[in-house]
Amino acid sequence: MQQKNEKSLKDKKNTQEKPSFRRRMWAFLFNLALIGIIFIAGYTGFIYMMMPSLDAILHETRPPAIIFLDDNGNEIRSSNRIMGTPVSVDNLPPHVWQAIVAIEDKRFFEHGPIDLRSTMRAVFLNVFRGRFAAGGSTITQQTAKNIFLSRDKKISRKVQELILAQWLENRFSKNQILDLYMNRVSLVGGLRGVDAVARTMFGVSAQKLSVAQSAQIAAMLKAPTLYSPLKNPEKNIARARVILAEMVRQKYISLDAARMAAAELKPAPGMRDTNIYRYWTDYVMEELESVIGNLTSDVYVYTTLNKNLQERVAAVLPKHTGEYQGAVLAMARDGAVRAMAGGADYQTSQFNRTLAKRQPGSAFKPVVYLMALENGLTPESYVNDSPFSVGDYNPKNYNEHYYGDIPLSVAFAKSVNSVPVKLTKIYGIDSVLNMAGRLGVGTKLKREYSTVLGASEMTLLDLTNMYAVIWNNGLSVHPYSITKITAQDGTLLYVRNPSDPIQVLQPSTTNAMSKLLADVVAIGGTGHRAIAPNVLGGKTGTSNNNRDAWFIGATDKNIIGVWVGNDDFSPMSSKVTGGTLPAEIFHDIVK
Repeated sequence: MQQKNEKSLKDKKNTQEKPSFRRRMWAFLFNLALIGIIFIAGYTGFIYMMMPSLDAILHETRPPAIIFLDDNGNEIRSSNRIMGTPVSVDNLPPHVWQAIVAIEDKRFFEHGPIDLRSTMRAVFLNVFRGRFAAGGSTITQQTAKNIFLSRDKKISRKVQELILAQWLENRFSKNQILDLYMNRVSLVGGLRGVDAVARTMFGVSAQKLSVAQSAQIAAMLKAPTLYSPLKNPEKNIARARVILAEMVRQKYISLDAARMAAAELKPAPGMRDTNIYRYWTDYVMEELESVIGNLTSDVYVYTTLNKNLQERVAAVLPKHTGEYQGAVLAMARDGAVRAMAGGADYQTSQFNRTLAKRQPGSAFKPVVYLMALENGLTPESYVNDSPFSVGDYNPKNYNEHYYGDIPLSVAFAKSVNSVPVKLTKIYGIDSVLNMAGRLGVGTKLKREYSTVLGASEMTLLDLTNMYAVIWNNGLSVHPYSITKITAQDGTLLYVRNPSDPIQVLQPSTTNAMSKLLADVVAIGGTGHRAIAPNVLGGKTGTSNNNRDAWFIGATDKNIIGVWVGNDDFSPMSSKVTGGTLPAEIFHDIVK
């Protein structure tokens, strides 16, 4: 009986202990869940605290872009323009953003920051295929990633992405999020935004993209390099066809429109070679800094460059220089620089040789002849060409050939050396330097007789500007490259307001000098290789030992200076003179 009671008590005790164990298990699980929630909340909070300032980072942090335009207002090149002009759903053709939505996030306007349906489908595919085969990121998530986050594949980055996506959806409308995406999406070559890629790939703004081009840009979003219309045009076109089909399926475009667009798909023409403008834009930057100072926002710089002439110069110069270097500068009569090539290839050398100081040789002689013309001589006046020396300075003619008594025009056309030295002896070295000063180059010269034959160094820009005064009827000329500068919204920041030119030479003097220059390019003159129907005249120049060769000539529109030589000042082995390569380069540019 006692044993029975003890067993009963034991069973009762066991019955009482079982509910207590359950309670402990539930308590353990509850605490574990609570700890998990606290950990997740704490981790999320920590990630949130580590996130960048959202309001600050929405604003562009790139350097201000500088967009250079030619004399007709056409864009020729931009600097710091990794992002294009901001675009919006409201100012774009609908097919541009529709192509993006159709392939990247077809339910964009229906779901919140996360598309659960797409996410679950992506998870299923990835598990089924055993690899990462599909992604479920929405445009909002991609926008968060493009603007704020790195591309590191970390859990913390994904948590930040989700937080930011929620923040974007709460703060902006769907159209505004799409605007952010189109303006910030990273694409090929470090470019960001649809407009930058449109200009680079197709040479048009985003507002002018066709349906086909829009599909080709949207095709790049999955993998910019893999689907680049430049590097992999076949893959780009194949994916663009898929996008066109999606646009039809989602009723953005008709089947006929898709077929027409598919027929227009083709490899992108590619990035324009803007290196042919680099010497020019580097030069313009100096003037830009002097007139406007430090930039705080994007600007449009309207320049004096003539695009067609620049392209002609860039095509001709490398064909002639070969083993040597060369430079070309074209200037309108009022000083507007129309073309500039500081070398045959900017990628090989960025040194701008139009600004390099070199000896002009006989190209300086017009200064002496202008002085003589002002003192009463005419092109028909006779002068004597014979050996002559001033002190220990004993210049010789090329090939040591002398012509005796000849007209001034012949002495100039033959580029004899004794006559300008004799004229300087008669009228004085100070008269020569004074004339050079009126032409804008006097302070750069040495007070020596050798200066008369071009021993004092000058730049091609100086020399071309000097000749521009002659062909500008004796009116002063100051080189310039910028006509106006505007902000992105069109606000005028600077406009050129030149002072009236000064009459530094009388028209009678410049008319006589123009005749002398015309004789140089006539048959028998040293510059006869420059002859072309629209050439008014010119002058050759060669420094000692053929280190520098020059030709400066004029057409009815421009004064064009050409230099050929070696950067290290060594003689040119093939005895290049101003009447050979430089005159030929000039001829091929203007013919």
